Amino acid sequence: MKREAEENASADAKKKEEVELFNKADGLIFQTEKQLKEFGEKLSADKKAAIESAAAELKTAFEAKDTESVKTKTEALDAAWMAASEELYAAGQQTQGADAGPQNPGGNAGAEDVQDADFEEVK
Repeated sequence: MKREAEENASADAKKKEEVELFNKADGLIFQTEKQLKEFGEKLSADKKAAIESAAAELKTAFEAKDTESVKTKTEALDAAWMAASEELYAAGQQTQGADAGPQNPGGNAGAEDVQDADFEEVK
């Protein structure tokens, strides 16, 4: 039995790699659909189109069970998301900078008088 396991080790490793690849692709397709609904309006039209196209190609390869194609299409979709995430990050930084407004450098200098109080917890 041990000898048989050793003989099939390479086939098992290949099958495991294939299953993990297809699981990753399935998860990526799901996440892409979810994130496009959430962030779609924040993306530029060309980035959104690139992601949608890459996702459709990956889905087609996934359904065809083409391992090599799934691998390349997964990498393409990852690259499309990477470019889009840079755009989202830059837009978020601009929004955050505009919303910051003036800050009070003196700490609590403008705060109202604070009074200490003792309280007792009643059970």
